[in-house]
Amino acid sequence: MSIVRFVVISAIAGYFIGFEVEDIFSWTHFLMMTLGVFFISSGSLSLNQIQEIEADSKMPRTQNRPVANGQLSYKLGLSISLFNIFFGAIILYFVSPLSMIIGLIIIFLYNVLYTMYWKKKWAFAAVPGAIPGALPCTIGFAAINNDIFSSQSIYLFLIMFLWQMPHFWTLAIKLKEDYAKGGFPVLPVVMGKSRTLYHITYYVAAYVLLAVLSPAFIDYHYFYYFIVLPFAILVVGSFIFFLRSSSDKAWLPFFIIVNFSMLAFIFVPVLDKWYPVFFNI
Repeated sequence: MSIVRFVVISAIAGYFIGFEVEDIFSWTHFLMMTLGVFFISSGSLSLNQIQEIEADSKMPRTQNRPVANGQLSYKLGLSISLFNIFFGAIILYFVSPLSMIIGLIIIFLYNVLYTMYWKKKWAFAAVPGAIPGALPCTIGFAAINNDIFSSQSIYLFLIMFLWQMPHFWTLAIKLKEDYAKGGFPVLPVVMGKSRTLYHITYYVAAYVLLAVLSPAFIDYHYFYYFIVLPFAILVVGSFIFFLRSSSDKAWLPFFIIVNFSMLAFIFVPVLDKWYPVFFNI
């Protein structure tokens, strides 16, 4: 459910970035978008658990999932997953047909290509797998604005795309043995910790650079200086500490900071866009 919350939160950021200040805000439309994203994402993630039931039963981290431990039958779990996807897609259709299309694209990329092929066979599966992970912002944007190739929409997508490799590979370093037991050839399992950190370095650099250069994509005011720049420094500093430390717990501060930085990088534009409206500046 924590992943679903991340998805919904990022879609909300996309919604308010895509919303034109001059338009009339509708709580009904906004809540329908939120509900649609919640159902389609929870359906996709629960379908993933159905698809990976065998692997989940072998991994200590996932053995207690309802289907893997037998609390929920395969048929009932599949029925719930498909219902949530269908119901979420219908809601998104009435919000915006484009948002529904993007939602279904996410299902195809994540549950078909990533889960069934990339993740099972490729150490770098996290890279193309980051595409569906970055599209929830685009769903929110498309719910209120069809110009999904605008610089604002592209910025949100790229931030979430680049964030996922440091996020996932850092977690995979910690859970290396789990992934090995599940039969997933993730980067730390195939290449080891040091080589994984080498690849993370490039994505951290691109991620932080994009955040620092974000005024080229999106309008910023004061919050950029007070939140984005400090978080960019924190991400770099915590990653350097992670690189140099030999402690088994060195991954955790970086993991926490990089996750909170992503929320900061997608929501600061929302604050900078809307605070002049609320305060009549």
